[in-house]
Formats: sequence, structure tokens, C-alpha cells
Amino acid sequence: MATSRDDMQNEKLTFRRFKDGDHSWRSMTDQIFKGDHSHKCPTYVHRTPPCQGSCPSGEDIRGWLDIVRGIEKPPAGVTMEEYAFRRSTNANPFPSIMGRVCPAPCEDGCNRNQVEDKVGINSVEQFIGDSALEAGHKFVSGKDTGKKIAVIGGGPAGLAAAYQLRRLGHGVTLFDNHKLLGGMMRYGIPGYRTPRDVLDGEIKRIIDMGVETRMGVKVGVDVTLESVEKEFDAILWALGAQAGRQLPIPNADKASNCLTGVDFLEAFNDGRLKLVSERVVVVGGGDTSIDVASVARRLGHITNINEKDRPENIVLGHTAHDVATSATREGAKVTLLSRSPIEKMNAAQHEVQDALREGVTIRGCVTPVEVIMGADGRAKALRVQELKEDGKTPIEGSEFDIEADLIVSAIGQGGDMKGLEGFANKRGLIDADQNYQIPGKKGHFVAGDIIRPHLLTTAIGQASVAVESIDHYLRHEDMGKRPKVDKHHFDLLEKLRETGLAPQEFKAEEAGDMRGTSSAKWAIHNYEDRSKQEIIPSNKLFLGHFEFTPRHKRSESVPSSDDVLGHFQERMKGLSKEETVAEAERCMSCGMCFECDNCVIFCPQDAIFRVKKTEATMGRYVDTDYAKCVGCHICADVCPTGYIDMALGE
Repeated sequence: MATSRDDMQNEKLTFRRFKDGDHSWRSMTDQIFKGDHSHKCPTYVHRTPPCQGSCPSGEDIRGWLDIVRGIEKPPAGVTMEEYAFRRSTNANPFPSIMGRVCPAPCEDGCNRNQVEDKVGINSVEQFIGDSALEAGHKFVSGKDTGKKIAVIGGGPAGLAAAYQLRRLGHGVTLFDNHKLLGGMMRYGIPGYRTPRDVLDGEIKRIIDMGVETRMGVKVGVDVTLESVEKEFDAILWALGAQAGRQLPIPNADKASNCLTGVDFLEAFNDGRLKLVSERVVVVGGGDTSIDVASVARRLGHITNINEKDRPENIVLGHTAHDVATSATREGAKVTLLSRSPIEKMNAAQHEVQDALREGVTIRGCVTPVEVIMGADGRAKALRVQELKEDGKTPIEGSEFDIEADLIVSAIGQGGDMKGLEGFANKRGLIDADQNYQIPGKKGHFVAGDIIRPHLLTTAIGQASVAVESIDHYLRHEDMGKRPKVDKHHFDLLEKLRETGLAPQEFKAEEAGDMRGTSSAKWAIHNYEDRSKQEIIPSNKLFLGHFEFTPRHKRSESVPSSDDVLGHFQERMKGLSKEETVAEAERCMSCGMCFECDNCVIFCPQDAIFRVKKTEATMGRYVDTDYAKCVGCHICADVCPTGYIDMALGE
């Protein structure tokens, strides 16, 4: 029952009652520093590092870097390599492949760039993945739920979704219209970038979780959509973007030797295409165009070619190359054209430099305007026009012809929606909401390039979110709102459980007076998790702590223009274990304590102390005695990782 105002005025209180105005500071100067103290005390705040914030897969990059460097300890009986592998693959089941081919937006976001150079995140990821394959680590499926999901498409999105679904215990059947799984990782990227033994190993690990496959099947053509809907509880569309875009210029659709980059690379990766023409012109500027040009340089041409052996006939499936003819190969002249200046091409700059070394001629600031036809009905040249440095404005009177025996368009991709026209939008792709549901199609979800062609890591990240949505759908739960920073975050509570330090069960009836509960064992004190709301910028760090440390770079076997013909060996050479650990040690662990002891050493009041070894774990290395703390801010100022905020008490 509430106490009346009269009773309050007459009651003798056991504590001082606040007067009007007591809730605010009487003077603004009282709020700021007075010599060496303030009203604030430190609290430990976990934020998302920019590497993870920049990763479309949402990997806990800082987490597995800290594991590799030895700061976060694995459970008993688990090696560093396996523990890092488990942490990495919470988000992405392809560490070996992605460590080789991902363009690494995480490295662009790395705060270490403000010191000297980014951390080589990809190189550490490759080590984690290769070590796991060598050790034969397997994935574990969840307890069977009795639900069955059809995943349409066996590329990076479909395979990643199958993996995440099996972890939750849902049954999965993968439909794919190819002979082998892998999608763009197999048919869109050359084997010297994605070694087939590595790719096969990472795919097998997923299939071994109990994933059923139906290969050579195109839903909507070979089987009806209705039959799939009847058999499964939900459907995830991960079709990829399997249709290349032809050049939108006169005669491009008439010349038989004008191909798309998607068809070209699939024919090569399928083992059908073994030769190209003498003069190859590639139009693009992205990674696909680089791959086409580099493959063409490796394949070479023969001088006297039969009509049936022309590359266009092979790519279009009219015939097959006789392997014996490859003995007479000569180097092909390959020219790559881009609307953008070379230094602004969409392709990764190291890939551009590799292509130049391999003998590809790259011309920037040009755009195709017409395919010039020969008397035989084939293209004999590509007419182009020069552009100003903005890559958009044509220069009048600047047209010229580039002789060509083969023209390859690598300007974009779309979906093959034959038999599924009811799902296609105006761009030939599939729409998705924020939870990766298909609007107006209950029980249908979508992920990957069929939404919008982008990076492999983007498709993998979308698959993870889509699987969460499917799980909510199957449980008849509300989808809820996705977090602002939608990633796979480090979980301190889970870490405490793993190390046997989980908080005690909270029993309200036994808690009693809960004022001043800093010593209670049923809560994680002095800690705030903002990882789902904030990405920590470099200005939150104490950059002066970090000494100049050169990056440990992987070596690459990039052939010269004289050696490129027939060179199909893997280019990327991984780091040794020692080099990998040394590179991981360059990570600044932004937003998470890395146990440097600065706060303990520099605290003039001895208020900050190390937690007892028996009670310490990642994220719980130090604590504060607030009876000693005077709010001097020194601990926050010298914290290299930005883990300490002077906020407690506000």
C-alpha cells in the first residue's frame, strides 16, 4: 500500500530526503575534473571491432585472432587450431577458401591501418582452415527437430545455409543443377585460386553432417515447385546469379564469338574449355573480368584452329576440345577494358597487379560502343570510345577499334529464373525483406547473389540470417528486429559457462536488499555489452601503445608474362604456424581487453586489480575497487583497446 503525503511529512525518516534541486549539480564546474578526480568510475564495455563490422559474414574475427595469439585459452583437451576453427566457423564454414579469395573488406576496416598497416586477417584465416582440413575436424549436427528444409542451389549461400540448418537439427536437402556442389566457388573462380582439393574438403565436411543432395536437378524445370512445397516445411532459394549479361551495344547479340564471363569461366572450370583465340578482349573491371583475362593468358591459342574448336563453340556446348591440340599452344593477346581508371577498378588491386604481371593489357576510361562484324558473321573488332577520368563522360571523336577474335562481357550477372517466373522481380532476381523472407511467399526464404550479385562472404552472411528466420518460422515465433550490428558476437556469458565460471542462479527471495550488490555472484558486474549497437572507432583506442610491426605477408606464385602459359598451380602460399601467430599478435583487439596490464600499472590509487586466476577468463581479466577509485580517467586513457569507459555513476 502506498504511503500518503501527510504520513511522509510526519514520519521520522531513517535516510535524508532529497530536496528540490538536489537531483542536479549546483554548478557546472562540479561536473568536470577537479585536479585528479571526477565523479565517474571505470566500466568495461565490449564493442564490435571494425574488422568484424566490415565483414559481410559477420565473423568474430577479433575472437579467433585472440585465440591464435594465445590470449583466449581453449577448453581442456582442445588445441588452439581447433578452437580457432570452431570460433571462425560459427559464421563461415569455408575458412580455407575464404582465406584465399575473399577481397577482405575486414582488412580495409582494420584500425591497425591507423598505425602502419592492416592485420593480414585472410592469411590467418587460411591457416585456420588448412589446419582444420589437415586435422580432419568435423562439424556436429544439432538434435533432430523433425523439420525438413529444401535449399535450392549448392553454392556458397546454399551450402552455408545447409550447415547452419543442420547445426540447429533441421533436415536439409540440397538441389543443384550441376554435377558437383560449389556454385561460384567451383564454376566461377579458377582452380588456381580455389584449389579443388581444399574446396572439396570444406564441402564434404558440410555434407557429412547429414545433408541430402539431389544433383542435376533444376527446380521449376526438372521437378515442379508444387512438389517441393508439398515435401518440405520451408524452402530457401540460393540460386546464385548464373546468367551473364551481354554487352548492351549493337551486334553483340549477333556475333557468335561474343560471350559472357559467366559462361566462359564455367566452361573452363568444367574442364571443357582448353584453348582461346589469338586476340581476346574482355570488358568489365571487376574480379570476374580479371579471372577471365588471367585464364585466357594461361590457356593460350593455336594458330590453325578448326571451326569446331573455336572457343565460342566450346563455351556454348556445341563441341569439346581435343586435349592433344593443347600441345601447340601459343600465348594469347588479352586486353581488358574498364570504364573506370585502372586504380579505381572494382577488382581487388592486387588482382589487377597480378594480371598486369601475367601479361594482360589493361585500358581504363574506355567504353564499348559497337561490335564490328566480319563477312563470316563473327566479330572482328570492338569499337570503343574514350571517357574522361570520371569514367562516365564520353570524349567526342575518340572512337577507335580493337581487333578481336573473342569478346567476353564481364559486366554483371543475373538469375536464371526459368520455371520460377513468379518469384522474379524486374531485374530477374528475387526480392527479400530484412529477415530474408520472400515478400508474399509464406515459407519461402532467399539468400545470396540471386538477391543482388556481390561477394561470396556476403552470400554466406545472408544465409546465416536467413536460417535464423527459418528457425523462427518453423517454431511459429515472431521474427523480431535484427540488431543494429548484425554479426556473430563474442558472448561473455557463454565463455564463463565454458570455463566453469558461470554466475550463480539468481533467486529473488534469497537476494534480500539488492543495494550494493558488487560482490554478489549471480551477475556479471562492471561489464556492458554494446557489441550489437556499436562499432569501436580508432579514436577510442590508445594508439600510442602499439609499436611499428611489419606485416607478415603470404608469398604468391604469380607467373610472369613469359611463364603464364599453362601455369595452373595455386598462387597463394600460406604462412607457417609461427608466422601466423606473429601476425595475429598485431591485432589490437579493439573493443576487448587483451591483458596488457596498462590499467593496473598506471592506476595511481591501486584501484584496478587483476581478477584471481581461478576466476579470470577472456573479458574478465581486471576489476575495479570502487572504494579506492577517484575517477582520474588514467585507466581509460592508457587502455589500448578502448575497453574501459569512464561512465559508471552517470
